[in-house]
Order: sequence, then structure tokens, then C-alpha cells
Amino acid sequence: MSEHVIWTQWDDLNVPSKFKRLSPATTPIESSDLSEITFYVPVYMGGRPALELTKKMPNLKILQMPNAGFDDALEFVRDGMTLCNGKSIHDDSTAELAVGLTIASLRGFPDFVRNQDKSSWVHVKNKSINDRKIGIIGFGSIGTTIAKMLSGFAVEIIPFTQSGRDNTTAISDLDKHLPTLDVVILILPLTAESKHLFNAKRLSLMKDGALLVNVARGPIVDTDALVKELNSGRITAAVDVTDPEPLPSDHPLWRAKGVLI
Repeated sequence: MSEHVIWTQWDDLNVPSKFKRLSPATTPIESSDLSEITFYVPVYMGGRPALELTKKMPNLKILQMPNAGFDDALEFVRDGMTLCNGKSIHDDSTAELAVGLTIASLRGFPDFVRNQDKSSWVHVKNKSINDRKIGIIGFGSIGTTIAKMLSGFAVEIIPFTQSGRDNTTAISDLDKHLPTLDVVILILPLTAESKHLFNAKRLSLMKDGALLVNVARGPIVDTDALVKELNSGRITAAVDVTDPEPLPSDHPLWRAKGVLI
């Protein structure tokens, strides 16, 4: 008899012998009876709709998030259920993305692509990542991996944490450092305290010409305030998370100046 009935989107996932594995090939999640599922791994990047399906799983015991973040899953945890996150699973890939977005934005890659699409040969002077002062806001496993990847460049890294311990700077001191940072990379959890951490006031403290990179959670940044700052031309941004998410096709962030989404 199976110890757990697990549903996961990955058909090739190896599970213990006492587990019965279900997948989209055997059990389409949107149209099947989900009552036998006891161990559920929501579809990666499935958002709230994937979590809402837990309401159709009366015997669910374990909710295993496929990523480090779990704040959006808390409301779906019932008595007798264990919530697990996927800490460290995406450390390298998220760090690569953060560094890639930073370099792409500083070097003007989006403009290169747009000019190529128009067959337009345009010489543009862009910035180098070298000789930049980079603040990493949130210095857990992903933040430290970002710092490690950046260590090959001639950059100064300022790590920020809530506590300010272990040679980091306290986030409470962020305001006095923002005017000196060329790049700000956000990789901290979404909490009541971090929601809109980068509001209009804090965005206004950023150095002229600075780059904001958000690979954390969309609501950490006040989107309306960000759009206003971007359209002023004073700062640029590169994000792989937004608020709202997914971003509606008519949202002004798509058309804001100097943003890479």
C-alpha cells in the first residue's frame, strides 16, 4: 500500500517506492478527482491557481512548494498539513538571472535587440558592471550566491540583512546607503515589513542613473511609484517579478522607460 500519493508536474521525478506518483499524463490536475492526493507539489510558477487546487484535496498532508518562497501558500495550510519550501533548489538559476539582468541592463542589451529587429546599426555608449557599487538586499542562500558570481568582476558589494550581523549592513540603514549604490538587487522574502519596501520615498533616494533589479517578489516594490521614477528617466530597472503578476498587457510598466521585464 502506498504511504503517500504524490502529484507533481514532473513525469520523470524519482520518488520512494512507497509513493504512488501522479502527473499531468496520468491525472490532469484541472479535471481529475484529487481526493487521493496526500503529497502535492504545485506547478512551478503556477501562482495562486495552483494553490487553490489544494481545496480539492481533502486528504492532503504535505504541501511542497517548488521554490524557496512560501508566503503565498500560508493561507492554504490547514490543520494537520505540513508546508515545505524548496530552499536552495533555485539558488544558482536565480543568481544567474540576477547577474544576467544586471549586465543586460547596464550594457543595453534590450536596445541591441530592438535595433536588430529594425535592422538598424546604432552606436550607443553603455555602462560596464565593473567599478560599480552593488547593494544586495537580502543575503540568504541566493543573495550569497549572487555575491559569489559577482566576485569575478571589479565591483564593491554591500550585503543587507534584517539583523546586520555577520559583516552585513542592517536593512534599517538602507536609506543612508541608497544614494551611493549604482545597482540595487532585491532578493528578500515578502513579509508585512518588506511589502513596498521600495516605495516612492525610497526610490527617490536611489542614485541618479542607478539600476534596480528585482528577482524577489513583485510587491516589494510599489509598482506605481516605480513607473513614475522610470518615466522620469532618473533610474532604470530589470525585473522578473511584478505586482500585479502576471502583468496585464495594458499595464503602464510594459511601456515605462528604461525597464527590462
